[in-house]
Amino acid sequence: MTTLFKRLQNSCRKEWHAYTQHEFVRALDRGTLSESSFQHYLMQDYLFLIQLARAYAICVYKSDELSEMRQASHLVTNILDKEMNLHLRFCDDWGISSEVLEETQEATATVAYTRFFLEIGMSGDLLDLHVALAPCVIGYGVIGDKLINKPTTDLSLNPFRHWIEEYGGLNYQKLAATACSQLDSLSAKRGGKERLPALVEIFRQATKLEAQFWQMGLDQSY
Repeated sequence: MTTLFKRLQNSCRKEWHAYTQHEFVRALDRGTLSESSFQHYLMQDYLFLIQLARAYAICVYKSDELSEMRQASHLVTNILDKEMNLHLRFCDDWGISSEVLEETQEATATVAYTRFFLEIGMSGDLLDLHVALAPCVIGYGVIGDKLINKPTTDLSLNPFRHWIEEYGGLNYQKLAATACSQLDSLSAKRGGKERLPALVEIFRQATKLEAQFWQMGLDQSY
């Protein structure tokens, strides 16, 4: 059976290719991305995480079942109490202090994507919001898996090895697989088959915004 994620992906092949094969991703793979571009991306990704926690808080409110509420609540807690601390340490390894992060302003691409999925969360239902988050949550898993398992991949001298190992690693792959299964579960409960055209457009826009986030990192733009 074809998953909802695969249907969405197949309906947005052009946008998905532009996102997953973006020059930022290819430069990570080659290890040739400039240090300043990666640092800029890391700072914006920290700000992105703050808004992602808010999105999962909306998931708690929008959930119909206690199990869904608990799952979303766990993700909020995990982002605030674990992921952000890990990100702070990762940034510190790249010469970015917590003080610098606190003073960093959101880039236009960061605002565009995060406010998009927050708006979808507020105006739509739980399925709409998870579809808007899928290019990020599941997409990073797809990218990480592809990078770490390429026959030509050699991480030994790649300065971005830890990033690739994080998203290509078992823990994140499990998270992405869970998110993919949750899409199918929500679709079955919330009439996803009839709603597919509208869900495709949400997914398409989110995927475009993900590609713009990569471009922001590459250009170091605000």
